[in-house]
Amino acid sequence: MLKLKFSKFKLEAGTDEAGRGCLSGPVVAAAVILPKKFKHPFLNDSKLLTERQRVELKPIIEKNALAFAVAFVWQDKIDEINILQSSILAMHKAIDQLSVIPEFIIVDGNKFNPYKDIPHQTIVKGDSKYKSIAAASVLAKTYRDEFMEKIDLDFPEYNWKQNKGYPTKQHRAAIREFGATKHHRKSFKLLPEHL
Repeated sequence: MLKLKFSKFKLEAGTDEAGRGCLSGPVVAAAVILPKKFKHPFLNDSKLLTERQRVELKPIIEKNALAFAVAFVWQDKIDEINILQSSILAMHKAIDQLSVIPEFIIVDGNKFNPYKDIPHQTIVKGDSKYKSIAAASVLAKTYRDEFMEKIDLDFPEYNWKQNKGYPTKQHRAAIREFGATKHHRKSFKLLPEHL
């Protein structure tokens, strides 16, 4: 059963990212502040939901949240500062855009850089423990998937609409055959033989 809050603060934002392990595309983060009464039967860690459930949840979260925001950090920045720092940067950028300033931030995972002077707590597997982190994981994932489906139209040979940029066998075979695109993360091991 997901809990609503970690802290005693009324305005607690949950934040999470999607796309850390991908070979191409941005890392996308969301931040969400939920009202006290928010509940939905299948709100959970986005990885445990079907694509259809995530797509169905997205407008419900957006309509009911006290505030939500989504931010992208692009592959050239990922190559410049690394994926961990890019994930944290994306979370900071999402929190920046919230229409309500949170009093406390809960973060999925175990790494975060302090945001302004707002207290925070990192929570391993937070997306399967707290509603606001789960909601953020759903938004981050759906926004990122939509973007990958859009760029798939220009680069259909990589099948991003299916693999979303993750290192599947087929994605790696396409990189081997067609090379890397402007959307690929050059600092990542795109092919196993680069190891």
